[in-house]
Amino acid sequence: MIKSDYLIIGSGVAGLSLALKASKSGRVSLVTKRKIFDSATEKAQGGVACVIDKSDSFESHVHDTIISGAGLCNKKMVERLVVEGPERIKELIALGVEFTKKTCSDLEFDLGLEGGHTKRRILHSGDITGNEIEKVLIKNIKKYKNITVYEDRTAIDLVLGNNRICRGAYFFNNKSDDIEIFEAKVTVLACGGAGKSYLYTSNPDVATGDGIAMAYRAGADIANMEFMQFHPTCLYNSEAKSFLISEAVRGEGGILRLKNSEPFMKKYHPQKELAPRDIVARAIDSELKIRGENFVYLDITAKSRDFLVKRFPNIYAKCLEYGIDIAKDMIPVIPAAHFFCGGVAIDENGRTSIKNLYAAGETACSGVHGANRLASNSLLEGIVYAERVYRDSLQFLKKEYSQINVKSLRNNKPLINDTVFVPEWEEIRRLTWNYLGISRSNERLLQAQKRINILKSEIENYFKKSPFSVDRIELRNIAFITEMIVRCAMHRKESRGLHFNTDYPFMLPNAKDTVINMK
Repeated sequence: MIKSDYLIIGSGVAGLSLALKASKSGRVSLVTKRKIFDSATEKAQGGVACVIDKSDSFESHVHDTIISGAGLCNKKMVERLVVEGPERIKELIALGVEFTKKTCSDLEFDLGLEGGHTKRRILHSGDITGNEIEKVLIKNIKKYKNITVYEDRTAIDLVLGNNRICRGAYFFNNKSDDIEIFEAKVTVLACGGAGKSYLYTSNPDVATGDGIAMAYRAGADIANMEFMQFHPTCLYNSEAKSFLISEAVRGEGGILRLKNSEPFMKKYHPQKELAPRDIVARAIDSELKIRGENFVYLDITAKSRDFLVKRFPNIYAKCLEYGIDIAKDMIPVIPAAHFFCGGVAIDENGRTSIKNLYAAGETACSGVHGANRLASNSLLEGIVYAERVYRDSLQFLKKEYSQINVKSLRNNKPLINDTVFVPEWEEIRRLTWNYLGISRSNERLLQAQKRINILKSEIENYFKKSPFSVDRIELRNIAFITEMIVRCAMHRKESRGLHFNTDYPFMLPNAKDTVINMK
């Protein structure tokens, strides 16, 4: 039993930011599935959307967010996110984050423009913004004795005490194969998203929806899981695993073209390449299906090599590795599963429907993204909600809690042959891609529901009889994630934002969240 005041599961921007704040008031256990640097934050290229320019306004950022959210955003939540953003950005800068300036000697930031934004408001560090933020936060984490980092631990399930108060979680130690119990007064799920439940994704391998699945099994409310955002432009190359071509490339003039070099976005939206992500992804998907092709091109060759090397050093270098010189060659791209707008339902302070359990970042459904996230609002959400969770959680630190009687989990079950396991993992990811992808239908949803119910039952039975392993835990979690996506998608009898159902191509006049649980 490892005890602390805070148990923070996940080491992305939300988890790291919260750990730094929480360490002022209590002992923090920061637990991560791989190494501390392994997270979706580290992969984030574009930047952080924030109103800092005089020509911009809170009202404009709120408006853009709500328009992208297709009428499903919680306006109050969006306003708080946008208004509190500048102060959180100042904190990052104070910690040492260096956002790109217009010139070396300039005090003005080089603000980027991305899809759905009507103003340049994207703070960035070249095209490796997430890497820069992660690196600085980790450097600061190491300064605090009140924070203990536990790497290579895979969360299994939450520990619930009397009156269904969350008291911590069970973990599998990836190195020793031991089962460990972390007890805390406050537990925070900051485990990221679940892109690995799809066949093609921009997400790192750790993104298997662990936090959302654990909360679901514990009986927490889950919201809007039908809204999976597909990033329009993932590099199409068999050797380039999950490499994203940033939204900012289109913001700087990149044009989407068919294989015959014809631009096509003007047919789908007046903003063309700068339309919201759901529209761009559906446009690409439509063109690929019409032509029976595997990819389209993103063309940024109108910009000089010097500009591209300076603005997109990481993308330029990575593409060059695969024989693509983006200064003269068009980039083959395909949409890929990128970001869950749904997740564990939380209130304005990050509280879930389970006592003493919070969620933040992509694990949570805060209401700010609605039916489609506005580009670069995700890192902003992580730092804003880290502050909100911290402030609200202080009330639980002073309380005394009774000793918990936890069921011990043993890992001495006989080893079972994993030959069944590998095809089930592959089948689930193909099922989500083919039946729960960019375009859906009632028939496909019913087929997906029938198949996932069978698979989930088989996997759960297999899981109970087998010794714990990272792969088995993750397989179990993506099965639960897929079930949640199907349930939510079948509830929504319309097409809105990221959820497009060919049997309901219209949008209903009243927008409602889809809320489910296992109770």
